[in-house]
Amino acid sequence: KMEEFLNFTQLKTSVKEAILLDYYTAGFWWAKEMNFSLIQLSGFMDLLNFALENLSDKHLTLGDNLKELERAMSGIGETDSEGRGDLNVFSIEQAKAIIDYLVTSLFKHYKVYEYLFHGRREEPVISNE
Repeated sequence: KMEEFLNFTQLKTSVKEAILLDYYTAGFWWAKEMNFSLIQLSGFMDLLNFALENLSDKHLTLGDNLKELERAMSGIGETDSEGRGDLNVFSIEQAKAIIDYLVTSLFKHYKVYEYLFHGRREEPVISNE
């Protein structure tokens, strides 16, 4: 289902798609294990996508992406925050767990993900040899 939702069409031949499918699937199951509600699950998946888009599309450095995460998550636990409204559904404890998850799953491996999105790839050579 996740493959269809992400519209991955080359999963069997694309390492990038396989890695991203694994990343989103692992995040989804982690959130399910945290017993997030549907609204929280949606907000968490949005946050995973937000962090990856900052890296892939905006080419943000690790430090800048961490600052964006801080901005996105600021105001969690406050009643009338002007931050990302969809993230106000998380408690402070849940926000800390989300940050720990992002650090472990994405930010500790940032160079690898940078290479995945921006690394120079050689053209595949197909021959009789």
